[in-house]
Amino acid sequence: MSVLLKDLAKVLRSKNSGPFQITLDILFDDINNYKRVINSNIFTKENISKLYNLDSKDITAIVFFDRALGIKVTMNRKISSGTSFDRDVYGAQQHAPLLNILIE
Repeated sequence: MSVLLKDLAKVLRSKNSGPFQITLDILFDDINNYKRVINSNIFTKENISKLYNLDSKDITAIVFFDRALGIKVTMNRKISSGTSFDRDVYGAQQHAPLLNILIE
């Protein structure tokens, strides 16, 4: 049965990782949910770049922290933090596309 990522993860958040990058954090409080997401192979540079309309080279890291039941994705910002046309100075609203990822 498919389920949305937002229903499996305890925390979905984003934040600046310096002025030129955003970090997405996905944290779980259940090892089975964490493993289910990992095994779905959803978190690839190709999938994240499509989701965020970026080139795959702009996804600079995808890290799986087994001991913390967490996933960290770091990506380049299209517009640096605090400059003209930046709509999210802190990068705190960039996790929204993750909410509706369907996990098999």
